Amino acid sequence: MVYTRRDVAKIALASLPLAKVLAAKPNSKIGGVQIGAISYSFRQMPEQGLDDIIKYMTQIGLSEIELMSNHAENGAGAPPQPRPQAGASREQMRASMQEYNEVLRKWRTSVSMDKFKDVRKKFDEAGIELHLLCYNMQDRMTDDEIEYGFQLAKALGAKAISTSTTITMSKRIAPLADKHKMMVGYHGHDQTSDPNQFATLESYATAFSYGKYNGVNLDIGHFTASNYDAVAFIKEHHARITNLHLKDRKKNHGPNTVWGEGDTPLKDVLLLLKENRYPFPGNIEYEYKGTGDPVAEVAKCYEYCKKILA
Repeated sequence: MVYTRRDVAKIALASLPLAKVLAAKPNSKIGGVQIGAISYSFRQMPEQGLDDIIKYMTQIGLSEIELMSNHAENGAGAPPQPRPQAGASREQMRASMQEYNEVLRKWRTSVSMDKFKDVRKKFDEAGIELHLLCYNMQDRMTDDEIEYGFQLAKALGAKAISTSTTITMSKRIAPLADKHKMMVGYHGHDQTSDPNQFATLESYATAFSYGKYNGVNLDIGHFTASNYDAVAFIKEHHARITNLHLKDRKKNHGPNTVWGEGDTPLKDVLLLLKENRYPFPGNIEYEYKGTGDPVAEVAKCYEYCKKILA
């Protein structure tokens, strides 16, 4: 059942949790293909708490989520990131971010992982599978901070981690992925001119060589923008894929587009997933310029998937 924004607003005012109010839980597995969304898609919404994200997912009818680590941590009581002050210089903004990163690092060393089990419980009660944790592991991170990401994913009950990072970091991450026996999907972009970025076929092959739990979060939009064939890659490397990011882009490093207006073989990819019943989800990542309402735009993307897979 799909609720209007007015219906959801009325429910939000009630004293009972949303998941207990809604009689029908979402189910976005169509023709054997699990469609979901990354919570990053809702970054432009004024409210981005866990309960808000669950409302958006439920309103759209999506039953699987790739949860950004900042959303998970905020739900567990992490210190909020300060908003940039009006008129602040780039240096001041950078200093503020460095200060916040240190505060967050200290919080991470003291937080109980039990708090994240409560985060998982909210999604379970709403009927939304928390399949992946998106934890971006930057080069400046210590081994302890990488380890924290795996502990966080396990506490959330996630099946895998997705991350935007470098090939250099993937070599550091691989032993910890082996240790925890947890797949890490490296998210690619279209920075094909940078040999340390995940963008070329060679970049993924290098990461795969570092360990059997090094995989790929294949963004078929960026992959197409880099002039590669997403269908062929999925056929060859499906065992290494943690999830797809679904979006539409133009070739030759072209822009994101409304779905159906770009060069990304969305239909062919979705039908391939349906034919082969691959176990990984296809997650909507809303990035094109739309109406300014991310919930409405993600809902349009989901309808696009349903028309193909039904």
